[in-house]
Amino acid sequence: QVQLVESGGGLVQAGGSLRLSCAASGLTFRYTMGWFRQAPGKEREFVAAITSSGDSTVYADAVKGRFTISRDNAKNTVYLQMNSLRPEDTAVYYCAAGRWVPAGDLGYAGAYPYWGQGTQVTVSS
Repeated sequence: QVQLVESGGGLVQAGGSLRLSCAASGLTFRYTMGWFRQAPGKEREFVAAITSSGDSTVYADAVKGRFTISRDNAKNTVYLQMNSLRPEDTAVYYCAAGRWVPAGDLGYAGAYPYWGQGTQVTVSS
């Protein structure tokens, strides 16, 4: 049974930093991992993704240059380092895993069958 557990969310002032973690269990093979977020009243949107080997990453334009996705396969954990946070980054952040995710679908939520429960990130102005 695949389980993804996010942690590290919280309240931070604009300009601050947070590091989210996603601990994965029950994954037999290495999976492509993604981070998505959903703000109140908005649709879920892509944030970042990293391939199973960790040699390729993709970012949404809104977070490029501020957020960094990484993974430690020995610990089955994926991270999202978030710097220079803005109030518009406020959302519930979700970790997702997919076994076969084509390069062109890294930003597509439907390509990831496994999801965590989410962690709240609130950025105050």
